[in-house]
Amino acid sequence: MILVTGGAGFIGSNFVLTSLTQADESILNVDKLTYAGNLNNLQSVSHDARHIFVHADICDNERMLALLMEHKPSAIVHFAAESHVDRSILGPAEFVRTNVNGTFSLLEAARSYWSGLAGADKAVFRFLHVSTDEVYGSLGPNDAPFSETTAYAPNSPYSASKAASDHLVRSYFHTYGLPTLTSNCSNNYGPYHFPEKLIPLVIANALAGKDLPIYGDGQQIRDWLYVGDHCAAIRRVLKDGKPGETYNIGGWNEKANLDVVHTLCDILDELKPADAGHSYRQQITYVTDRPGHDRRYAIDAGKIERELGWRPAETFDTGIRKTVQWYLDNQAWVRDVQSGEYMKWLEKNYSQRDSAANTNQQGAI
Repeated sequence: MILVTGGAGFIGSNFVLTSLTQADESILNVDKLTYAGNLNNLQSVSHDARHIFVHADICDNERMLALLMEHKPSAIVHFAAESHVDRSILGPAEFVRTNVNGTFSLLEAARSYWSGLAGADKAVFRFLHVSTDEVYGSLGPNDAPFSETTAYAPNSPYSASKAASDHLVRSYFHTYGLPTLTSNCSNNYGPYHFPEKLIPLVIANALAGKDLPIYGDGQQIRDWLYVGDHCAAIRRVLKDGKPGETYNIGGWNEKANLDVVHTLCDILDELKPADAGHSYRQQITYVTDRPGHDRRYAIDAGKIERELGWRPAETFDTGIRKTVQWYLDNQAWVRDVQSGEYMKWLEKNYSQRDSAANTNQQGAI
C-alpha cells in the first residue's frame, strides 16, 4: 500500500487513478478537500476496495501517524500543497502553513513510523516529495535548463514555500536517514486540471465566450508535461530512485504562453467551432503582468532518463489534443468545479471587486 497525500487534487488524483489501473497498487488517499480537492475526480474508483479515502489534514501530526500505524504503507507520495502563484501573492500564510508546516508534520510522522519498522519493511520504505521547477527561479532566454544542481532562487511566496519543503525533506535524509526522494516537475496539464490554471481556464473561457486573459506580452516560457507522463515518472522514481536523490521531471516542451493559447484556440476551432463563427483567438486579451513574474522555466530531464530510463510518452501536440478532448467530453465536471468551492473561497477571502479581477486574470502564468 502507498499513502498518497493530496490525492483528490489534479496530479494526485491522476496518480491514484493510473496507479490503480496500471500498477495494481493499493492506495490510502489522504486529502483535506480544500477548494481544489474534488472527490468527483475519483468517482471511477469509489467502489474499488484497493482505494481507501481519508478526509484529513497533513498538519495534524497525530492523525497522520495514526494512519501510518494502522495501514502500514510501504511508501508515502506527498502531493498535498497549495499550488497557485496568484493566490500565494494574495494570501501567503496558507502556503506556509500547508507547504512548510504540513510537510514538516508529515515528515515527523513518517520518521516515527519508519523508525519502528524492521527488516525488509524498513528497507523498502520510501518518502517521495513531489515539488516544482519554480524553486529554481527564472531563466534567461539563452540559459541552460534547470538541472538537479541548479541553485534555488524562488521568486514567489508559493515557490519559496515549496523550496522550504524541499530543504526539509533533504534534511530528514541527511540528519535522520529517512529514505526520501524528491522530484521537481515542470508545468503539468491534462484531465482534472483545476480551472484557475492557464490551459483549463482558456478552454473554459473560450467555450463560454469570455476573454482569454494573457499576462503581459504572453512570451513567458514554460516546459509542459502531460500529467500521465508525470505520474509514470513518479512511479519510476518510487521504484528505482536512490534515497536522498532529486530527479527533475520535464516534458522537453518549451512553449510561450501565447503560443499555448493559440494552439488551444486552433484545436477548439476544429473540434468545437464557436457559434458566432469567429476564431477563438479573437477572445484573447492582455492584462497587467503578475508581480515578480518569472520569464522562463525549462527542465533538463536528462538524469531521470539516464539513471531510471524514463522519457515522456506524449509530445505537446498529442497531449494537448487529448486534454482539449477530455474537457469537451467532461463539461459537467467543469461546470461543477466552477460553481462550487472555489467561488465560495474567492467570495470569502476577497472583496467583490478583487474577486472579479482575480477570476478574470487566473491562469496566465
